[in-house]
Amino acid sequence: MPTSIEILQQYFGYDSFREPQEEIIQSIIEGKDTLALLPTGGGKSLCFQIPALMQDGICIVVTPLIALMRDQVANLKQKNIKAAAVFSGLSYAEIDLILDNAQFGYYKFLYVSPERLKTEIFIERFKNMNVNLIAVDEAHCVSQWGYDFRPPYLEIAEIRKYHPQVPVLALTASATKNVQKDIAEKLAFKTGNRLFQKSFLRSNIKFVARNEQAKYPKMVEIIQKVKGSGIVYVRNRNRTKEIAEYLINNKVSADFYHAGLSNEQRNRKQENWVKNKTQVIVCTNAFGMGIDKPDVRFVIHADIPESLEAYYQEAGRAGRDGEISYTVLLYTQQDIDSLNEKLEEKFPTKTNIRNVYNALCNHLKIPIENGFMLTCNFDIVYFCSQFKLKIQPTFYALKILEQQGYIQLNEGVLLPSRIVFKVDNLELYKFEVAHSEYSLIIKTILRTYGGIIHHYTKISEPLLASKLKMKNEDVVEQLNFLNRQKILSYVPASDKPTVTFLTERLHDDNLHIDTKYFQQRKTVIEAQVYAMIEYIEQEKSCRQAFICAYFGEENAPNCGCCDVCLNKNKAVDLDEDFVHAKRTILEKLADGKWKKLDTIMPENAHFAQQLYKDVARFLLDEKLIEINVHNELRIV
Repeated sequence: MPTSIEILQQYFGYDSFREPQEEIIQSIIEGKDTLALLPTGGGKSLCFQIPALMQDGICIVVTPLIALMRDQVANLKQKNIKAAAVFSGLSYAEIDLILDNAQFGYYKFLYVSPERLKTEIFIERFKNMNVNLIAVDEAHCVSQWGYDFRPPYLEIAEIRKYHPQVPVLALTASATKNVQKDIAEKLAFKTGNRLFQKSFLRSNIKFVARNEQAKYPKMVEIIQKVKGSGIVYVRNRNRTKEIAEYLINNKVSADFYHAGLSNEQRNRKQENWVKNKTQVIVCTNAFGMGIDKPDVRFVIHADIPESLEAYYQEAGRAGRDGEISYTVLLYTQQDIDSLNEKLEEKFPTKTNIRNVYNALCNHLKIPIENGFMLTCNFDIVYFCSQFKLKIQPTFYALKILEQQGYIQLNEGVLLPSRIVFKVDNLELYKFEVAHSEYSLIIKTILRTYGGIIHHYTKISEPLLASKLKMKNEDVVEQLNFLNRQKILSYVPASDKPTVTFLTERLHDDNLHIDTKYFQQRKTVIEAQVYAMIEYIEQEKSCRQAFICAYFGEENAPNCGCCDVCLNKNKAVDLDEDFVHAKRTILEKLADGKWKKLDTIMPENAHFAQQLYKDVARFLLDEKLIEINVHNELRIV
């Protein structure tokens, strides 16, 4: 068996691991269920890719992020590692063929969206696969205490019974203690499981939260001072364009990005930003997942995120190269009030939820007791206009239906045209003899695309048209004819958002909305919103220490560079008595011995006793001195 470092060097081109990647890999090789909490950009994918490559068999990777699946599959294929992905939007025939190949050992990695785990077509093939690892990305989605709970993740524990000896690796960038515990329970972790947690402290990032009425001019000021590549996050699609235009008018190279754009537009905008042709991308939270750009110098939030989990993940896209970077949250009191008001909006009545569910089924023409695992293109704006529904409440009703396990919403991701031949060489030859007018396109396809007899392969209709000296629409017409004749299977390109029905359409009486769960989710989201607001408004705790404490990392040192730390230091440096007392205490403790505070104060300094106590508390907060159970102090 090759070693982990040999695999790392051979396939990924790195000379050494980041902490604690090697320990995580060893835990998996030992067959232990493992939870890894690594910050955004912390190299999570290597933690399952390397142990999977070290062993015989296939690694099943569960993730809800279709764009991430496609990127990772493409990256693995470039390294001559066989990989495939199964998710909503693929045809039944494509899924069937991919799972066949996975069962017979053709792939090393199979990426699966969580809603696919409960389907019979997946379960029957999964039973017969030689599985070496189940990796669960975005593992916080399994927890009802998490900020993005997804019921299909609960199916992971169900499929474990078919391969009881196979370890599970759960990966996430952000999870509180409650969520960590819930992940282990919901994924049926076995005794002896391991937890690896890298500190949430990002020493190279300066965190700032600023009450700012004039947000747009402040953004320009920040961008001009910091320079380099950056992201501006907003929550409204229209504002992405508005802010980008403002920045452009103020001589900043900027562009906008949101899920409502075509895939071609999104890819172009993303690529220009990654290659530094565009300095600033103004976007919704649809942007950023799976993008590996290490030199992001700043992340600005023009709106308040709904949770510290979401904020930390988005802010963490800055400074992955370890260089000094900035994350700035600009807010107003109106923003805080609006966040509180939206709490009620997030929880529509049962009647509203049922109305949206029935309207959705009618819109997509799904009869009662039909539609199980059906995936349909879905434009929420058009849907709301057709049924005279308000977009925001409708969206929240759909999210409740998703969290209750009835549907799965998927953002639009470009799926290029794909084909595979369905007949053997002899049948193909007979067809060509009988239909000579289609012989040229068949031969051109076979010459242009290797492996197309056995696997669905991406094709380009314009490329075929160019080679055949035909119009694009004529190529499409011929492909459709061959598809109808069952000579090949042709799936045209699509980049539409979709909705997948995880159950058949239910009658009103059977659409159960769990009231207890409903209230529980409300409590969780309220706590997340309140923590986010507290983070913004508080001016006593270091920003990073506050975030670390929220995630259960106690006693994290003050960063010394956030706005709260800098304001504290500034106030201290302006007070001569404070500076003198600080110098005195540090000089008295310079020998490294434990001493009581009253023994290190100067003679006749009893009048300044409170000052020395305040200074000692400040030095303790800054981790410059420490205290023991006898209330004695010592320099660190």
